[in-house]
Amino acid sequence: MRWNLRLAAANRGIWKASELQRSLAERGLVISAGKMSGLWSGQPASIKLDDLDVICAVLGCEVGELLLPEPHKVAAPAETESAPAAAAPGAALVVPRRRDGRSLPPA
Repeated sequence: MRWNLRLAAANRGIWKASELQRSLAERGLVISAGKMSGLWSGQPASIKLDDLDVICAVLGCEVGELLLPEPHKVAAPAETESAPAAAAPGAALVVPRRRDGRSLPPA
């Protein structure tokens, strides 16, 4: 995910972190100068959902404007063989079966 706070704020005429910090404090979200700097100019490692609600309320935006997905950065799943990776070499594969003889749904 990409953090897009600065652009979302700029689209609403907020050009300084201190302006946004004051507006957030008016809504009950008091943020230290250091944390505000990180939110404004960086990529936060984590953010509370309640804080995100207040930011969205102050900016009048949706979460999707602040957090932009970047699916191309997600690693593709590794190719696996038909046997589970945790199985020991030469071990028999256990196949679950119902006791009444009916087949299980496909996995």
